[in-house]
Amino acid sequence: MHITLPEDSPVALLAADWGESRSEVRGGAMVLDLHTSLSFRNVTQRRIRGVTLLVLAQEVTPGGKASVSVPSLDVGPGEAFPVRIDLQLLRPLQVGAGPLVHIELDGVLFDDLGFYGPNRLNCRRSMTIWEIEARRDRRHFRSILESGGPEALQKAILESLARQADRPQLNVRVSQPGRATNYDPGREVQLAFLDLPEAPVRAVSGAARLSATEFRAPTLRLANRSKTPVRFVEIGWIFRDGSGKEVMAGSFPAQVNLPPGGEAQVAQPSALRFSHPSGGAVQIQGVTGFVSNVEFADGRAWVPSRQALELPQLRRAVAPSAEEQRLIELYRKRGLSAVIEQLQRR
Repeated sequence: MHITLPEDSPVALLAADWGESRSEVRGGAMVLDLHTSLSFRNVTQRRIRGVTLLVLAQEVTPGGKASVSVPSLDVGPGEAFPVRIDLQLLRPLQVGAGPLVHIELDGVLFDDLGFYGPNRLNCRRSMTIWEIEARRDRRHFRSILESGGPEALQKAILESLARQADRPQLNVRVSQPGRATNYDPGREVQLAFLDLPEAPVRAVSGAARLSATEFRAPTLRLANRSKTPVRFVEIGWIFRDGSGKEVMAGSFPAQVNLPPGGEAQVAQPSALRFSHPSGGAVQIQGVTGFVSNVEFADGRAWVPSRQALELPQLRRAVAPSAEEQRLIELYRKRGLSAVIEQLQRR
């Protein structure tokens, strides 16, 4: 395994532990089971908020490329931080020596939302959105602490824990177009959308094919109601099962060219297939979409506010952000005082 960092990289490699990684030959391919820990140091004078690594076994083979992103960091100048890699990659059998896996730096996001890296995986957009969500959620919990004290903060944390435990689980697998299937072709449905008045983009209309276990080939019409051109929109899907429970599963990412006030039609030819973690039957009865994030042409991004996420349908179905999960996990491991310390420091 080989790690490559540019000469002007904002992070330096301190240590790499490969002890838990294994390789195995299966048929005409090599399966690489990677379980390793890397340690990096921030060698800049800026605070780092996110890092993405490209992990490459083979550029063109399906299953030969993956990435690892670490959001919600707060790494100061000279400080070290870990990156855990747990991946399985495929590589064709070939003669010759050399590393089986190459690890490269794809991007680093700083606290001023500045970015470094080749951005081959479009990680800049993802990490910027995660950081905006993190700032939103830290403000939310900090305001609870300031207005209601530690007791109110603990109550909000416990409520978040309860919502996570109550969210239904659903396995989702993406099927590419043209692949043979024995699934029910389903029926064409007109899609419903939650209209968030604060969202800069609105889903005007949409249609897709829906069966009990599959959601296929959605086509949407989007309208830009902001004064800034938009280049990317992501629609989140909330599915309702036969018992009436709702869960957010999958999304519709769309590269667009939406001028202020303009509209565009976008389509996604792939399908989402559903199954229960327990193996039981799935009965999808309905689907609702909502705008989950937007990237403007100038690189700025928008995410729903905490007020929007309190809408009953979103509150029940949408998973907490990476930052909220981090704070909840900190509460579980180290208690309320550790969460308060984090909120006061960041």
